[in-house]
Amino acid sequence: MIENLNIGCLYDKKSEKAETAFHELRQLYNLRELDLKKIDNFDIVITLGGDGEMLRALHATKNFKPKIFGMNRGSIGFLLNEYHTNNLNTRINHAQSVKLYPLKMIVTTDDNKVTQAHAFNEVSLLRETNQIAKIRIIIDDIIRMDSLYADGIIISTPAGSTAYNFAAYGPIIPLNANILALTPISPFRPRRWNGALIPYKSTIKFEILEFKKRPVSAVADSSETRNIKSVEVCIDFSIEKTILFDKGENLQEKVFKEQFYKDKIY
Repeated sequence: MIENLNIGCLYDKKSEKAETAFHELRQLYNLRELDLKKIDNFDIVITLGGDGEMLRALHATKNFKPKIFGMNRGSIGFLLNEYHTNNLNTRINHAQSVKLYPLKMIVTTDDNKVTQAHAFNEVSLLRETNQIAKIRIIIDDIIRMDSLYADGIIISTPAGSTAYNFAAYGPIIPLNANILALTPISPFRPRRWNGALIPYKSTIKFEILEFKKRPVSAVADSSETRNIKSVEVCIDFSIEKTILFDKGENLQEKVFKEQFYKDKIY
């Protein structure tokens, strides 16, 4: 334990770098691997790996109290701190916190089954076959687009706006902007539609038109539901997660820097 904090560690067991880092920290600080059956016994979760490992930790702890301090033993590491073993107690005690709220996705499939999942980065709708998707967009009970013809569409949180959303040419959103990014994937009609910025408290509904002919899947981070008929998405304010960043290098600053990209890999 570090200064009376009960700390657990999640690491990418497919990564030699992450496994080596875990053994280094365990030797120096007597860290334990996180017990997923006793998550609420921990105050802090340290993640070792890439952004995917951080997302795994967010989902594993979404209904529990631990704050998350991630260290980069992967590639990009946008949600992570630099890895080093020095003064871990000081780093955690002086870390800056950022609160994240996930998207809640409620899906109705073509056989009328209803499923639910959460996403800290984005919810994406993707065509399943060579047939282009045809999607109606409804925001707060108002039809905003009767039919979008595209490979799919993304609804992204500010924290996730630099991930799939950005790769699809969506905007990067500062964390304090209180908006969501709605970004089409390879839109065909309407031509040159670049998406929209949606108020943070909005409820977005997607209706899949001709869903038997044009099957579409819905993905909340890594949780996929196939053959969907409709999707409803909104922020779930009942779930609040805190991630920790080294002093002077928080997520808000990383989002800002990403808008003035200079070939930096975090």
